[in-house]
Amino acid sequence: MARRTGEATREEIRTAAARLFRERGFARTSVRDIAAQAVTNPALVIRHFGTKELLFLDTMTFTIDDEPLLDVPLDRFGRRFVEVLLAGDDIRGVYLALLRGSNEPGIRDRLRDIHERAFVGPVRARLTGPDAEVRAALAAAVVGGLLYALWVVEDESLLTADREDLIDRYGTLLQQALTGPTSHRPTAG
Repeated sequence: MARRTGEATREEIRTAAARLFRERGFARTSVRDIAAQAVTNPALVIRHFGTKELLFLDTMTFTIDDEPLLDVPLDRFGRRFVEVLLAGDDIRGVYLALLRGSNEPGIRDRLRDIHERAFVGPVRARLTGPDAEVRAALAAAVVGGLLYALWVVEDESLLTADREDLIDRYGTLLQQALTGPTSHRPTAG
């Protein structure tokens, strides 16, 4: 049997860890489990990555920029974003793994970073007006609510809803958060 190179072992560990973290979460995945999946010694997992948390942070990343998502006209962004979000199993796995591990400070920081870097920041850059920051944060909250309802509590009515209808309805909600209300609010008298 040929020996693997250090880089090949590192990639095997990374692949095994990513799969286990997505399936089981941070707390229910041990270094021994990762090593067994990678067919290596647990000591090599630590040698290559330092700690289980550092390995988790190395493997649990995603970007929404893989799709030409931010190039879509702003008036169609809500629907397109929801459509891409619902199509991504990778996004679901990473989101759930990060959420489950968010009691760890480093993982919570990664979740915050992804929130800002992958969504709020790019969306804020597309918005204009004095309330652009608030609208970007509201849009992120709308998306977070959808992810929570679908993937954490697994709301049956949303899971069984017609996909196109869900995209249209939630896309409209997201669009309203981004562009603001279509009617003016009454002014204080």
